[in-house]
Amino acid sequence: DTFRFCNAELPNWNPISISGYHIREAGATAVQELAFTLANAMEYVRRAVDAGLAVDSFAPRLSFFFAAHNDLFEEAAKFRAARRMYARLMRERFGASDASCRLRFHTQTGGVTLQAQQPLNNVVRVAVQALAAVLGGTQSLHTNSYDEALSLPSEQAATIALRTQQILAHETGVASTADPLAGSYYVEHLTTALETGAMELLARVDALGGAAKAISASFFQEEIARSAYEYQKRVERGET
Repeated sequence: DTFRFCNAELPNWNPISISGYHIREAGATAVQELAFTLANAMEYVRRAVDAGLAVDSFAPRLSFFFAAHNDLFEEAAKFRAARRMYARLMRERFGASDASCRLRFHTQTGGVTLQAQQPLNNVVRVAVQALAAVLGGTQSLHTNSYDEALSLPSEQAATIALRTQQILAHETGVASTADPLAGSYYVEHLTTALETGAMELLARVDALGGAAKAISASFFQEEIARSAYEYQKRVERGET
């Protein structure tokens, strides 16, 4: 009913933001963020189609929400892989039109990457993450404030977060062309590697009956918890 109302009465409304941000914040890897977010997307689309909606009547207004973390090239490649995967999945599974295959996404820099020690260094982290999002083709962007590991943002910190976006948009030239990293051997290799890993994980979700059943079976939760634990061990060993 929500999809029908939005399509008829509010044609530019985004009826749902399909989020990977909370997945990544919980400790997921880039591959897991891709796979689990797109698994959720497939579940939403399938249920809407099963309810009698034509895929092209609602899918063009679906939107996504991803995290950006510190590995510049991995994050940019992740966003490139997400668009490629989504287009292929929508085409192959639902016969969607070009407009329904476009993955429109918002990006927020990673809250869990902010450090309470030497918090001014977070300005640099946020800038690198924002740059990765822009290079990866994000449609909109949220930059965290450097002091959020300690408190709600101060006015100065919020202003610097805003200025970070404005400098990227108006002083660096990175927003003047689409997909500026296309053709880089390393970025193309990473994009393919992330897509391959995410498609393999998505196949495991499909084997469980889709996202809803996989979540009910605690598959998402256990996979994310394992990744978070492995990351924490690397930190405590001094490797990260």
